[in-house]
Amino acid sequence: MDKRLFHRRLIKFLTALPLVAVVNNILKYSIGDLKIRLRTNLTKRLYDEYMRNYTYYKITNLDNRISNADQLLTTDVDKFCEAITDLYCNTAKPLLDIGIYVYKLSTTMGGGTPALMLIYLLVSGLVLTNLRKPTARLTAGEQKLEGEFRHINSRLITHSEEIAFYNGNAHERTILLASYRKLSNHLRKFLKFKVIMGVFDNLIAKYFASIVGFYAVSLPFISGKIARGSHGERSRLYYTYGRMLVKLAEAIGRLVLAGRDLTRLAGFTSRVTQLRTVLGELNAGKYERTMLLGSAHLAPNAGRLVYRNNVIKFDRVPLVTPNGDVLIQELTFEITSGMNVLICGPNGSGKSSLFRILGELWPLFGGELTKPPRGKLFYIPQRPYMTLGCLRDQLTYPHNGTEAARRGVDDAKLAEYLDVVKLGYILEREGGLDAVADWLDVLSGGEKQRIAMARLFYHKPQFAVLDECTSAVSVDVEGDMYEYCRRAGITLLTVSHRKSLWQHHEHVLHLDGAGGYSFKQIDTLTERFGS
Repeated sequence: MDKRLFHRRLIKFLTALPLVAVVNNILKYSIGDLKIRLRTNLTKRLYDEYMRNYTYYKITNLDNRISNADQLLTTDVDKFCEAITDLYCNTAKPLLDIGIYVYKLSTTMGGGTPALMLIYLLVSGLVLTNLRKPTARLTAGEQKLEGEFRHINSRLITHSEEIAFYNGNAHERTILLASYRKLSNHLRKFLKFKVIMGVFDNLIAKYFASIVGFYAVSLPFISGKIARGSHGERSRLYYTYGRMLVKLAEAIGRLVLAGRDLTRLAGFTSRVTQLRTVLGELNAGKYERTMLLGSAHLAPNAGRLVYRNNVIKFDRVPLVTPNGDVLIQELTFEITSGMNVLICGPNGSGKSSLFRILGELWPLFGGELTKPPRGKLFYIPQRPYMTLGCLRDQLTYPHNGTEAARRGVDDAKLAEYLDVVKLGYILEREGGLDAVADWLDVLSGGEKQRIAMARLFYHKPQFAVLDECTSAVSVDVEGDMYEYCRRAGITLLTVSHRKSLWQHHEHVLHLDGAGGYSFKQIDTLTERFGS
């Protein structure tokens, strides 16, 4: 009834509101920043392991424990970090409230009343934790199925041209819908579980907690500990302590419900932990496949790798696929700088497997492999990779323009390489070396293969593996490129069925596809095959 006091306190309250708004939003910013920092640190750590020692290749080609690494590295890491920060928000405030109310009630009503509430917290927490156990498994399963569905969609985009040529629309639609049906069935199952758990959460964490709170606040009055004073005084005390206990019950309910976020976090944690485990094992040279065939005495990384300049030597090295299929029991030959070798044989004979072992993509199952250090052996596939960036980046990949300048290669030299492969016109057509485009679409198949050869001239390695990399190039341009490699001192290992290339090589490695091979000079082989 004090009008002046009411107005004074109302003005103080209005004055404090802007400060409250600023503090609340600073807290929101801090929580958001915490999530970003956590995700940044975790992402850097994971990519350090993912991009080390060809692990990004091995995780999809050698190991089959993870089928959707992109989903784990992006969506799952983001949800994991979000779940951690949400858990912090949902536990810090309730814990503070519980501490304050337990202290206030203990000093005024004794320890029995808040102790009853804390016992209820312990019991309800144990009950709900056991009921929520399937949440972690269901969450991890949901993310796995989401990743598989996303992977199938990305495959459709990647191979859209081949699918269109085969008119495979109906078949791919069946695959997509089957994957989505599998995901939706899991989501529906998870939804039913969450609804049932919601009923128990409401009963135990909200309604029963309030009932226990009202019972606890009545104990001092029923027992006679608070019996003095008028009815108005007793009502005031009951209202004051009752409000405190209701607030304590609400805080306990929020803390109990935070267990739901904890079990959800456990699902994301298991996914991220699996990724870190697999990355660590792959970097340590271990991989797992569910179907490992081949001989029992063969073990990955049982061979010895030696780095030496100007020589490639296979000494009793078995040609074995990651599945354990033995293509050749023991492969022995030696190539030194200047010995250009043509590699031929039927499909499935092991030509690509040989290069993958040579490039350290596949493990050695035995013997000793001697090869130049990384960077002195260059590989050009039939379908060259075009990176994101300008035309200069295509010629210097994996280097950038700064690294090219440091190596003493200027734009004039890069233009010279383009002239050698008969692509000088591209500079004018695309607008110079700084032009940026989607080079996979802009360049034709033959142009991409010639860009890859110009890239080889820039790097000038000791050895180059050319895997059908001039199949879309005319014979005269192909001859000019091979002649330039010979003048530049680049020793070539070429896979090709073109007879026009035999004149650019001195030796041939022939894989017969039945586990045998021969390594001979070209003259000897031409006499044998009459060609």
